[in-house]
Amino acid sequence: MIALTLAEIAAVVGGELRVAREDTAETVVDGIVDTDSRMMEPGSIFVAKPGAETDGHRFVGAAVEAGAVLAIVEHVVDVPVSQIVVPDSVASLGDLAREVVARVRAGGGLRIVGITGSNGKTTTKNFLARILEDEGETVAPVRSFNNEVGAPVTMLRVTHGTRFLVSEFGAAAPGSIAHLAGLVTPDVAVVLMVGMAHAGGFGGIEATATAKAELVAAAKSSGTAVLNVDDSRVSAMQELARSRGMRVVGFGQGTAADVRAHDVQVTASGTTCEIESAGERMPLRLQVLGAHHITNALAAIAAAGVLGVPLADAVARLETVEIAERWRMQPLGGDRVRIINDAYNASPDSMAAALRTLAQITGPDERTVAVLGAMSELGESAGEEHDRIGLLAVRLNIQRIVVVGPEARRLYLAAVGEGSWDSEAVHLPDQDAAFEYLRTELRDGDRVLVKSSNSVGLRHLGDRLGELFS
Repeated sequence: MIALTLAEIAAVVGGELRVAREDTAETVVDGIVDTDSRMMEPGSIFVAKPGAETDGHRFVGAAVEAGAVLAIVEHVVDVPVSQIVVPDSVASLGDLAREVVARVRAGGGLRIVGITGSNGKTTTKNFLARILEDEGETVAPVRSFNNEVGAPVTMLRVTHGTRFLVSEFGAAAPGSIAHLAGLVTPDVAVVLMVGMAHAGGFGGIEATATAKAELVAAAKSSGTAVLNVDDSRVSAMQELARSRGMRVVGFGQGTAADVRAHDVQVTASGTTCEIESAGERMPLRLQVLGAHHITNALAAIAAAGVLGVPLADAVARLETVEIAERWRMQPLGGDRVRIINDAYNASPDSMAAALRTLAQITGPDERTVAVLGAMSELGESAGEEHDRIGLLAVRLNIQRIVVVGPEARRLYLAAVGEGSWDSEAVHLPDQDAAFEYLRTELRDGDRVLVKSSNSVGLRHLGDRLGELFS
């Protein structure tokens, strides 16, 4: 974080300052800011966040032992450290992020990109960060830090030397993206897609589209909307962007795209296509598996182009990316049995894309095995969407369908109903049972996809299988 005095921080968050030790109101703090006491280091600021399972106030002492010099709390804690008492510590985290980013931006050198979409946010963020880091100091979230805590924590990492801030915005509820994007008012708003992910929490896909459009509405009116014109709901956001005076750059594979992919090919070693932008054409060879990641690459290239990065540089840097992120189409195992661990998250769209990738990269003498768990947060559509994935797996001729957990049983029943008989489809109660089954069932030449929502935890099964067959 940039250097601020304790008095300045208290004023920003609207809290009561209680100094301790040898501190005064003019004591300067410039360390990292986090809600996790384990992340503290000398000079840090610890934000005590209440939670459903535990309370951050219990860890103020541990944070101080690790080096924290200031705690933002909702009540005074009996620990010898300066404290700022606020009504809502999470809201204060956002207030502090807004002020810090505004001060850095006032220097004129900071450009901000916001990214949202039902799928692909983290991969696109990683792609764009890789492109921009060679241009100058770039701050981007670790993992999927895209909520009311993770997004501000990332924003607070900016310094006066930061050239680019890449923010990822998730939507826990209507208004979430508007709030988070409103903290920084992005120069570039990237919307990837509108799908069924989290649709249950919004009341349907049209409400999800409205939530994603909040990013366009919150961006600078002099900024640029980078939109997936292959997705009709995202493409419709062009009207909103232009009504606000924003420039629009479209990406996709259709003729309406300004940044376009041609001839997409998927193999076991990666994904290739030809990129067309502003009259230039050049090949892109991604090491990352899956045709759906071409969409994410196009978004990153388009956003980078808005920020002045030449196409050739963007492509060259993307080609160095080995995996999108841990547990996202991550290759594991060895030559005998290859595991694709894609179980960090799952929606109907990403599940279908992963299954298609599995089918595309498996040779005629190899066997496809899909280890599938439940997709979360689909609301009333959950049953229908699990049915659809079960049907798709059979129609793609996935030769072994291993369904894990009671919440995914309907996927299994749909696969059986579609004709996956004679142990081609099995249903197992949990990942331990699945591991015991797979350790004897898998054989040389198998190509195995492990896919589920994060809450199901199949990413850990994928890791175990990867270690077993490495």
